[in-house]
Amino acid sequence: MKLETLQDLFVEQLKDLHSAEEQILKALPKLAKTASSPELKQAFEHHLAQTRTHVERLEQVMEKLNVTGRGKKCKGMEGLLEEGKETLEMKSAGAPAVLDAAIIADAQRVEHYEIAAYGTVCTYAKQLGHRDAMDLLHLTLDEEVQTDKKLTDIASVVNYEASEAQATKARTAR
Repeated sequence: MKLETLQDLFVEQLKDLHSAEEQILKALPKLAKTASSPELKQAFEHHLAQTRTHVERLEQVMEKLNVTGRGKKCKGMEGLLEEGKETLEMKSAGAPAVLDAAIIADAQRVEHYEIAAYGTVCTYAKQLGHRDAMDLLHLTLDEEVQTDKKLTDIASVVNYEASEAQATKARTAR
């Protein structure tokens, strides 16, 4: 597809986001299963339900624009999720909190990517006068921001637990 207008770019970005969200739907159950923190498991399970809604919203927006959600695979999300997969394969030999801290770091990278992408399409929708689309996309943007904040809150506890495990290991090694 040639990008000749802002509308073309808007549609292309929506398709990219659709691909990203579909990839996230496949990754979240693995994250929830691997997380040892009950709060982190719950956060991933909650975000899985939200992500299903995000896909539905994107499809609503694209339907109103008379376009399909199928486009090329979002390579940015693919790369972020591949890094997350490598983290899951590491398996922490030490404290489970260390692996949880790594999972949170990877998940926040994904959230920041989504926040940037949804912020962009919200701006395009506004500029193009697609008020309904902007409203739907902004709901998702707000949820992505809240998910990032929730992960930060969980990280403050998990990171402390991980550092305590490290301190305990150092004391016992003396």
